[in-house]
Amino acid sequence: MADIISLDSKLQLTRDKKANLIKKRKILAIQKVFQCTRCSFKCEKCGSQISLAHQKKNDSRNIKVSYRLCESCMEEFNDYIEKIKGKGNSDSYWHNDAWIDVWKTWINHQNAISQYLKSKEFKQLLQEFKQNEPDK
Repeated sequence: MADIISLDSKLQLTRDKKANLIKKRKILAIQKVFQCTRCSFKCEKCGSQISLAHQKKNDSRNIKVSYRLCESCMEEFNDYIEKIKGKGNSDSYWHNDAWIDVWKTWINHQNAISQYLKSKEFKQLLQEFKQNEPDK
């Protein structure tokens, strides 16, 4: 009789494993958003590391930018803004329609991420995570 396995304990073990797996997936979802897409020390466009001093530095063209961009990407972004305004440097022949589409697509992607972060489902995920945090 000692070899009989309790179905209740086996079911509870399965539920616990499933709950732990779901919790890990939730943590990874939150982690990816904040570590990968919203890191304050890397350029949002190319991913290169940027310093806090660079982030505070204003661009000479005085265009307000809501993205964290390295110097090179900031220059490209400013060129993009000028180009869609009908201006731009004719020497930069590579700033063609495909280049404009790259920037438009990237901006749309950034907007989609922002919308996701504002979604009720993501806010619910954050709230669940906060509720399950151990007291410090």
